[in-house]
Amino acid sequence: MNHNTAVIVEDSRLARKELQELLKEYPSIKVIGEAKNVDEAFKLIVEVNPDILFLDINMPEKNGFDLLEMLDQVPLVVFTTAYDEYAIKSFEYNAFDYLLKPINQSRFSKTIDKLKEELSKKKKAASSEKLSEMSQIFIKEGEKCWLVTISDIKFFEVVGNYTRVYFENEKPLIYKSLNQVEGKLPTTVFFRANRQQIINLNYIKKVTPWFNGKLKIDLGLDVEIEISRRQSIKFRDELGL
Repeated sequence: MNHNTAVIVEDSRLARKELQELLKEYPSIKVIGEAKNVDEAFKLIVEVNPDILFLDINMPEKNGFDLLEMLDQVPLVVFTTAYDEYAIKSFEYNAFDYLLKPINQSRFSKTIDKLKEELSKKKKAASSEKLSEMSQIFIKEGEKCWLVTISDIKFFEVVGNYTRVYFENEKPLIYKSLNQVEGKLPTTVFFRANRQQIINLNYIKKVTPWFNGKLKIDLGLDVEIEISRRQSIKFRDELGL
């Protein structure tokens, strides 16, 4: 049997035990680690790269959202919380699901069914070093948070030492340089247009020849992106233009 792997992050030993007991009914999900705080969880997740994360929102010192912000790549997240307001808020963050404590058996069963369905759609990236199109990243700006699938990002843009991420109608800032971001992206989908921007090739609406051998790209946004002369040669070559 192919197992899907899970990590439980809960500051309460009893809550961790409760989840372990509930998961015994579902042998296709194998718990490969537990953590009682965010720093412990971060090390564990980077080491074991689980498919699923059962994550307590409220923990002392750092909370569940702080943990997600620390990760380059986010597994499927099921928030566990004793507070309804947090549970409802978690949907604003595109959480895969949430479980309210004490956890109800039939509600848990529905979550597991949803997880199995979603995991069968997702094929794991061949290497944990690189993100795949279906990987999720967590972005936090002020009070707003998003779990974004890589394929939904239209382009990345330099803002000083940081990077702005464009998806749907959002454009939050992440505290990483564009070079750091580029190192993780799947090169089959993303292309470095110039020093300032990386574009998602799947969102290209129109390519227009520009002066000095450059190209201009329309991504269906209010922003026109110019591909530098050197990158235009590479772009034409890769796309057979």
